[in-house]
Amino acid sequence: MADGATEKKLILSGIQPTGTFTLGNYIGAVRNWGPLQDQYRCLYFIADQHAITVKIEPAELRKKTLEAYAQLLACGIDLEKSLVFVQSHVPTHSQLAWVLNCSTQFGELSRMTQFKDKSRKHPDDINAGLFDYPVLMAADILIYNADMVPVGVDQMQHLELARNIANRFNGRYGETFKVPEGYIPPVGAKVMSLQDPTKKMSKSDTNPNAVILILDDKDTIIRKFKRAVTDSDTEIAFREGKDGINNLLTIYSAVTGKSIDDAVKEFEGQGYGTFKLAVGEAVADHLAPVRDEYARLIQDKAYLKECYTKCAGEALKMSYRTLNKVYKKVGFVPTELR
Repeated sequence: MADGATEKKLILSGIQPTGTFTLGNYIGAVRNWGPLQDQYRCLYFIADQHAITVKIEPAELRKKTLEAYAQLLACGIDLEKSLVFVQSHVPTHSQLAWVLNCSTQFGELSRMTQFKDKSRKHPDDINAGLFDYPVLMAADILIYNADMVPVGVDQMQHLELARNIANRFNGRYGETFKVPEGYIPPVGAKVMSLQDPTKKMSKSDTNPNAVILILDDKDTIIRKFKRAVTDSDTEIAFREGKDGINNLLTIYSAVTGKSIDDAVKEFEGQGYGTFKLAVGEAVADHLAPVRDEYARLIQDKAYLKECYTKCAGEALKMSYRTLNKVYKKVGFVPTELR
């Protein structure tokens, strides 16, 4: 970490290794992580333990974990300022999760929206990990006493659970954990599907034209935007009832830095075709440096290993301070093995 970093608040976030980040992942979360490094101490991790709550081939998980790690670095995470590690390399997360399980109510977990959604999607594998992973998520956050957690709107329920667990533990055992706050980017927090703009953009969408992946080449990106669903109107405006155009304006604003009002003025009197092409070109140009840097990094496995090994070692040292404190609070006999 850079000198003086200890004076800054700590911000933490994890991302599952589910393949190439979507434009929604990028605009809503990952892109904002780089600039945060100048304001906060930053810890980012690949949540490979969360990934096995649903069935995934081991070889595929290893491949996607490395790809996700390389994508984070390509998106601007600087290892001189931040730690980027793999969750399973830091066993204190799961060690703390067990203790936190004993301060979590069954009813709280049963109300988790994502558990209900994933249970419907995977009815043949409703396992205990799927039910319990919000507690591991709380441990991910609380083990570092994170001040803030960048979250999308759909993750606020999990953050609230982490806050509840922290408060409950503190109330029972004395002040131990910081109670984390959420950080939601003010612009572009939610990017919608290009084919059904009433739904969030998701890589699980069966229609490939609905999703922009950050490693898509320029021609692919432009083609997908040309096919984006709009409406039968002809006016480029941001207002209720124009979901498709609203989504495109939000995306254009996010990648160009222009306000939505300025974007509306820029395309005033122009057709949807011209507008969609411009959005596609802006996105492709914005993502070009990311694609180039990723292509370089993913070829250098030795460098990636050096990075995630060093970062995991530093994260482990940090997290043991909290775990040892927790173990003492709950009454475990101390050991010198750590």
